[in-house]
Amino acid sequence: MAVDAVTCDFHPGQLTAIVGPNGAGKTTYFNLISGQIPASAGRVFLHDRDISGQSVSARTRAGIGRAFQLTNLFPNLSVLENVRLVVQAKSGRSFNLWSMVSRHGDLTAEAEAILQRVRLLEQREQVVSELSHGNQRKLEVALLIALDPAVYMFDEPTAGMSVDEAPVVLDLIEELKDQRNRTILLVEHKMDVIRTLADRIIVLHNGALAADGPPAEVMASDVVQEAYMGRGLEGVLADV
Repeated sequence: MAVDAVTCDFHPGQLTAIVGPNGAGKTTYFNLISGQIPASAGRVFLHDRDISGQSVSARTRAGIGRAFQLTNLFPNLSVLENVRLVVQAKSGRSFNLWSMVSRHGDLTAEAEAILQRVRLLEQREQVVSELSHGNQRKLEVALLIALDPAVYMFDEPTAGMSVDEAPVVLDLIEELKDQRNRTILLVEHKMDVIRTLADRIIVLHNGALAADGPPAEVMASDVVQEAYMGRGLEGVLADV
């Protein structure tokens, strides 16, 4: 789905939920911001700096961090090694992975503290490919926390997770939001998650911006009601 002239400003301390039916352009919009696909027109700015021509890795270094619907991990390394690699990259140090334990204990301790936050410390020596899907999703959030970006982008962070596993990730997102110094973008289908976390809702429909504002205002919007053929927004979000 193409995204057509969707212009939005996002600010620190605000969690914006991006919603809409399947095919509305939500993931495409994320891809344009994070650089997975190039835009045919328009520009992306971060802190007033034009990053439109930058690669994914350059945008990551600039401060955009993204967690995907499908996990993006190193499957043959341990849980701890995955997080430690990100901590290493963030620190700017250059060293051999296998010498990290003896020479860089502070980075290992930082990685273990992050794993404790996502309830994965007991699995730190487990190979990632052996983790359950839910634990892989939690590990991906751990990598994002280790990166410590200015902008957190979560694409359906609890997709495929069990009822017991999902609250850990949602609590972490809420904790990041409560710090009030990070911008958080969230693509989500679950209405209860949006109600709990969102300060603002953006509704995409056929690649265009259908509504943008506080949750209560957006849900009651005539534009949204018309866009969804008379169905209430809550009903639409419940069945996408």
